[in-house]
Order: sequence, then structure tokens, then C-alpha cells
Amino acid sequence: MKSGLSLLLVAFVMASGQTRKVTDEEVRRVHASALLIDTHNDIIESYNEPPTLVVKGFDIGPARPPLPKGATGGQTDLPRLRAGGVGAVFFAAYVPKMALEGNHSANYALQTIDAIRHDIVERHPKDFELAMRADDIIAAHKQGKIAALIGIEGGHAIEENLRLLRQFHALGVRYMTLAHQHSLSWAGSSGDERGKTTGLSAFGRDVVAEMNRLGMMVDISHASDKTFFDALEVSKAPMIASHSSCRALTPHARNMTDEMIAALAKKGGVIQINFYCPFAQRTPATPAKATLADVVAHIDHAVKIGGINAVGIGSDFDGIECAPEGLEDVSKFPNLTRALLEKGYSEQDIRKIYGENLLRVMRAVETVSKEAVAK
Repeated sequence: MKSGLSLLLVAFVMASGQTRKVTDEEVRRVHASALLIDTHNDIIESYNEPPTLVVKGFDIGPARPPLPKGATGGQTDLPRLRAGGVGAVFFAAYVPKMALEGNHSANYALQTIDAIRHDIVERHPKDFELAMRADDIIAAHKQGKIAALIGIEGGHAIEENLRLLRQFHALGVRYMTLAHQHSLSWAGSSGDERGKTTGLSAFGRDVVAEMNRLGMMVDISHASDKTFFDALEVSKAPMIASHSSCRALTPHARNMTDEMIAALAKKGGVIQINFYCPFAQRTPATPAKATLADVVAHIDHAVKIGGINAVGIGSDFDGIECAPEGLEDVSKFPNLTRALLEKGYSEQDIRKIYGENLLRVMRAVETVSKEAVAK
């Protein structure tokens, strides 16, 4: 939770609706002091137009040209990651539902993992460093590199086989969403009707236990509410929601209820706030675009419910066709720093939200794994 003066300052500013004056120099200093970790970026296989498929040869290195009028996406490239002061990125090894047909999910996951390792890290060794542990992220940052990490999006990637889960971990995967847009035989999704009543099966519980043993974070973004609570019961390590926001502000099934946020925080987990307009916009019934203020409101709410130690950033850039005004791409993160400072957040608060909370979870997951292996 917040301590003393910082808590009182944020509470006063939020209650009064006022913002404090912030200088450009303060924004630069505070932003540079943080190790910004974005836990969900979809550049590997962007949903946007024009398509940006790293698995098909797209190079993240050069600055991307301005998009044609009316086009969406184009939110990530190396120059803008640098401009945004991003210190680490979990690139999503997304596995689409179509890969289930013919049992190609594991094959698809392997291709996306290779795209992260080969087409991003090996292609740009001066700028990216593959990270597998919390200490690796810090080491890369000290070298002036961006830590690249891998998270599988879609538990169907393991094809109901723990051996495949172990192989993915060996390749560097450090989190996996239990489900994506559709429910599995072993885990319910927030994306379909079946998921409303589907939680973890016996095999699903084995998956969570094995992720604990391996040292892989359990990601409950996209999971049904029941799957979330089942996983929370099973997991011996803190969990994350790699790209979710607050349902109390934006009533979408992909967002988390206050009860879920509080329960996640109680076990040391972190909700990583998603920037996607339909998940962030506080008035989703209107056609207006989400704004930077909406994202700050979700951060405020998550802090209020779970505490300052339970909140992080999972933008979903390049997996979204609509980003908030003021946070249009990865270069705009300093705008968020300014807005948080204006709201009364301290430098320490911002450092926690931007990366320290996630690093703490990673270390806790690593500790649980070491203890399990030692038994």
C-alpha cells in the first residue's frame, strides 16, 4: 500500500480533481529513473492494418512510415521503443484459434517464439537482449538494451500436453495465458458463453502447478472469472493479468472485478493495465475514443482496490486497433508519466507501476520454482 505523505497527496489530488504543476525536466528525470516493463505487446503478429507480421519477415528495427489516413495500428518499432524509454517488453507469442484445426497450435507457437528470438533479438543484438529472469531484465537495462521476453497468449499452444509446456519454458517462455478468446477443455475463457461457468479441470490445475514448478508466471488475462479463482486457489506463486483493466470503470468481461483485483493483490499478484479503447474507455456506449485520462483512471482505481504494489502496465500495443489519445504508440509513455505525476503519484510509485511490481512477482515465481525443485 502507499505510505504516509504519498498516499495523502494522491488521495487529496484525486478528491479535489486538481492536478499539480509538473515541469518537463521532472517528467524526464522520473521517466528515466524507472525501468518500464510492458507485459504485453503483439507486434509479432499484429491484428492491425496494414499487417505487421514478424513471423512473415517484418523488421521491428526501422522507423515505420506514417500510416495512410484511416489506417490503424503501427504502434511499435525500435526507434519509438527508445523514444518511449521502454526498458523491457514481453512479446506475445500469440496462437490463433484457427491453429486448433489439425492440431497446429504447438507448431504455431514455435514459429512465434522463434520470431521473437531470431527476428527481434538476434537481428538487433545491440538493442535487444533475451531475458528469462528478473535479474536478466536489470542486466540488460544496465547495458542500455531493451530486455525481450516471451509470453504465450493462448493455453491451447500446449495441446493438452505438459511436455510441450516444459519445452516452451526451455525456449524462454515466462508466462502463459490459460485461455484466449475461446474456452478450452481445461480452462474457461471470458470470450465465450461457455466460459461463464467453466473453470479449471483437473488437467488445468496440473498446468498451473507445473507452471509454478517451472517458474512460469500464470497469466489470467482472458480467463473466465471462475478460471481466475480456481487458478488463484491452486497457484503457490503470485499471478499476473498481463493486459487487463478494471470492470468497475469499463464493464467488459475482459476486465477484472474489484473482487478479483483485491484477491490477486492479496496473493502478491499484479494487474497490468490494458490501453485498448473498449477496455479503457469509461463511457463505452459513446463513439468517443479512449484518452490518456481514462488509462490513468484505471490505474487509480486498481491502486485504490489492490494497492500500489499490485498495478503495472500491459499496453496490448499492436494487438489493438484503437489506442487512447495521448498514448497512441510506444513512444508516448512519457505522457503517462506526466499524467501520473500531475495526479500526485511519487517517483517511487511510478517506478513500482512501471516495473518494480512485475520484477517482484517474477522473483517470487522464481523462488517458488527453486523451492519445488529442491524438494
